[in-house]
Amino acid sequence: MSKGLTPSQTIGPFYWGTLVNACRADLAPAGMLGERVELALTLHDAGGAVVPDGLIEIWQANSHGRYNHPDDRRNLPLDAGFEGFGRASTDAGGTARFATIRPGRVPWPHGGMQGSGLQAPHINISVFARGVLNRLATRLYFDGDPALATDPVLKLVDPARRSTLLATCDAAGVWRLPIHLGGDRETVFFDC
Repeated sequence: MSKGLTPSQTIGPFYWGTLVNACRADLAPAGMLGERVELALTLHDAGGAVVPDGLIEIWQANSHGRYNHPDDRRNLPLDAGFEGFGRASTDAGGTARFATIRPGRVPWPHGGMQGSGLQAPHINISVFARGVLNRLATRLYFDGDPALATDPVLKLVDPARRSTLLATCDAAGVWRLPIHLGGDRETVFFDC
């Protein structure tokens, strides 16, 4: 009796039971300072099909531009109850939804070629999905924000691909960002 190889998996069965259906998607409880925004992030595979079993995490500064992190020691207010971290699974339509506040601008920590100054309001995104060995890191920027023109990170991105990072606001006031894992419309992902 010959023994064949077992099928390889890039992410094991542990993923479904431990991470998918995780939810920490409401980052902005009542009384939170800043503009409340609703996000709908839709995950697509390289062929354009939705990914109904993915996981998306977000990390962001508060409305003043300060992260709830010990390394952010700037003299800006912290909002009680706002951690700036969220996690949501994608639904059958491939969409993870978040309620949060629009982040403030944060400083660009690196000098040199891109200069210094403030980054445009943005939300850091981590994507976990089948076939993805390590998290994929990207960003969500708000389309139409005047600070986009001077954002030092966007200046590093090929102008033809910057639109993959821009969320657009629909008629219901929901900021929507499609995230493509590959293919012709692949989202810009960053080294971590």
